[in-house]
Amino acid sequence: MEYIPVLVLVISFLFLLGIGTPVAWSIAISALLTMLVSISPLAAFTTVSQRMGTGLDSFALLAIPFFVLSGQLMNKGGIAHRLIAFAKTLVGSLPGGLALINVIGAMLMGAIAGSAMASASAMGSILGPEMEKEGYSKEFGAAVNITSATTGLIIPPSNVLIVYSLASGGVSIAALFLAGYIPGILTGLFLMLVAMFWAKKKKYKLGERSKFKDVVKTFVDAVPSLFLLVVVIGGIVSGIFTATEASAIAVLYTLVLGFVYKEITMQSLPQILLESSATTAIVMLLIGASMSMSWVMSYENIPQSISSVLLGISENEIIILLIINLLLLFVGIFMDMTPAVLIFTPIFLPVVTELGMNPIHFGIIMVLNLCIGLCTPPVGSVLFVGVGVANTTIEKVIKPLLPLFLAMVLALFLVTYFPELSLWLPRVFGLID
Repeated sequence: MEYIPVLVLVISFLFLLGIGTPVAWSIAISALLTMLVSISPLAAFTTVSQRMGTGLDSFALLAIPFFVLSGQLMNKGGIAHRLIAFAKTLVGSLPGGLALINVIGAMLMGAIAGSAMASASAMGSILGPEMEKEGYSKEFGAAVNITSATTGLIIPPSNVLIVYSLASGGVSIAALFLAGYIPGILTGLFLMLVAMFWAKKKKYKLGERSKFKDVVKTFVDAVPSLFLLVVVIGGIVSGIFTATEASAIAVLYTLVLGFVYKEITMQSLPQILLESSATTAIVMLLIGASMSMSWVMSYENIPQSISSVLLGISENEIIILLIINLLLLFVGIFMDMTPAVLIFTPIFLPVVTELGMNPIHFGIIMVLNLCIGLCTPPVGSVLFVGVGVANTTIEKVIKPLLPLFLAMVLALFLVTYFPELSLWLPRVFGLID
C-alpha cells in the first residue's frame, strides 16, 4: 500500500469537515483528490463521477425514498398520537411514566416509520410539553427522546439496514430486518430502566393507572397503524414481495390511513412530498459520494491493509470486536450513519468473516454502534433535532444523556458478544442456517 494516497484521503477529508463543508461534499472531494494523486485528472474526474452514478444504480435503494415518504406520511397522519396514547395506557402509571411512553412510542414509531429524525421530532413535540407540565426537566425529556429515537434504526423497516445490505454485497434484507428486533427492543428496555431509576431519584410525579377499557380502546385505535408491521415485515419474510415493493405498499397504506384519520388532506400532500424529496436527495447524495470513496479505498487496497493490521494485532475474536467497536464509536462521532456504513463495511466485514462471524450479526453491531454516534456532538443529527424540539441546549442535555448513553453501550456489548440475540429470529424463520 502506498501511503501518499491514504494521507491525502484522510487529511483532506478531516480538513474539509473541519472548515464546515457538508459531509457528502467532503467525502466526494477527498475521494477525487485521492484519485488525482494516482491517475490523470481527466480519468480521476470521470471515475469519481461514474462511481457516484453507478453507486445509486440499485433496485434495493428504491426502498429508501418510499420508506422516507411513508415516514413523513405517518408523522403528519396522526399515527404518532395514536401510538403515544396506546403506550400511555401501558406504562403511564410507572415511575418515569411519560419517559417510558416516549421510549415505547419511539420503538413503535421506528417499527413503522424507520426514521430516527421523524421519531425524535414527533415524540419531542407531542410529549415534551406534557413532560414539562408534569414536572419533568426539559433536559431529561430531551435526553430520553434523543436516545429512544435511534431504536427505530435497528427495529425494521430500517433504511440503514438496506444500505448495509448493499455495502456487504447482498446480505438478505429480510434476515437483517428480523435480526434487528431483539437488539432494538433490548436497547429500548435498557433505556426504560435508566429512565425509571432517574425518575425515582428525582421524585417525578406518577401518572394514574389506566382502566382496562382504556387500554383496549387505545389499542383498537392503534391497530390500523400497527397492522403495517404485519403487512411490510410479514410480506418480506414470507417472500410475497421484496423490501422495495414493501416500501411502496407502506406508502400506499399510510396515505390511505392518513386520509381515513382526516389528518392528511389534498392541500397538505404537496408539502409532504417536497419534504420527503429533500430528505431523499440528501440521503442519495451521501450514498453516491460514499460509494465513490469506498471504491477509491478499494482501489488503493486500504481495506486489505487494515484487515492485515487488525488480524496482526490478535486473532482473538473478543479483542478484534472490541477494537472494531471502539473504532466505530469514534467514527460515529464525526460521520453520519449512511456514509459510515458504506465506507467501513468493506473494511471491517472481511476481518470479521475471517473470524467466522455471520455478516448479519455484524450488520446489527455496526448499525447499533453508529446509532450511538447520532446522540453525540458534533455531527449527531438526532441530538440536534431533539435539542431543537425541546428548545434547550446540548450543554444542558449532556448530564441526563450520559446514563442513557451508557445503557446503549451496554446493549451494544451484549449484542456483540451474544450472537443469538441477532441471529435467533432469522434462524427460526429459516433465513439462515
